[in-house]
Amino acid sequence: MPLFRGIKPARRWTLVLLGSLVVGISVVASVPVWRHSLLRAAGWALVAQDAPAKADIIVVSSDSLGAGMLEAADLVKAGFASRVAIFHRKETALQKELVRRDAPRYDLEGFSIRVLRSQGVTDIVVLPEVVGTVDEGQVLQRWCAANSIRSLLFISVTDHSRRTRRVLDRALGQHGVRVMVRYTRWSPFDPDSWWQTRDGQRTQITESEKLLVDIVRHPF
Repeated sequence: MPLFRGIKPARRWTLVLLGSLVVGISVVASVPVWRHSLLRAAGWALVAQDAPAKADIIVVSSDSLGAGMLEAADLVKAGFASRVAIFHRKETALQKELVRRDAPRYDLEGFSIRVLRSQGVTDIVVLPEVVGTVDEGQVLQRWCAANSIRSLLFISVTDHSRRTRRVLDRALGQHGVRVMVRYTRWSPFDPDSWWQTRDGQRTQITESEKLLVDIVRHPF
C-alpha cells in the first residue's frame, strides 16, 4: 500500500480501520431510514456506565471539571463514599500572567475544590498531576497501592467513559482494585445527537479513533 509506506504495521491497520469507520459514518448519515438509530449506536459505543456501589473513594477525571464535581458530590450525598479525589493542576503560564496583571485568578484546581465544598464535600484528596487517561490509570495504581484502596468510583465525561473503563480495568483490576466508571450527566457530549453539532462530530471521530487504537493494542 504506497499510501501507508513507512508507517508501522500496527499503526497502518489502525489508520485503515479509522478510515473505514469515517467512511461508514458518512454512508450511514446519507441513508435516512437507518441514520438516527445507527448514529446513536455509534455515539453510545463510546459510553460506559457502571451501577454505583459503596466505594473507598470517588475519583474525578482530570477533564470533567465542574460537571464531574457535581456528579461526585451527588454520589457522596447518596452515601456511596465520603472522600473525593481530584488531580492536581500545575500553574500555567497564563495563570501566572493573570496574577502579574492583577486580573481575576484562573485556577481550575481551586475552582474544583470550591465546587465540592459548596456541595457539602469536606474530605477532599488532591492526587498528583496527570497527562491523559493512561496516565490517570498509572497514577491511580500507585496511589491506591500506597493507600490500601480496594474500590473506587471514577467520574468521567461521557465520550471518554468506555475507553476510561478499559484503561482503569487494566491498570487497577489486576491489582485487586474494583473500579466503577460513571459519566457525569452534565457532560457536553450527547450520544443521542452528536452529529447535529460540529463539536459533537469532532468529538465522535476523535474519541472513536482513540477507542479503536486502545482495542487494537489491547484486544483482550
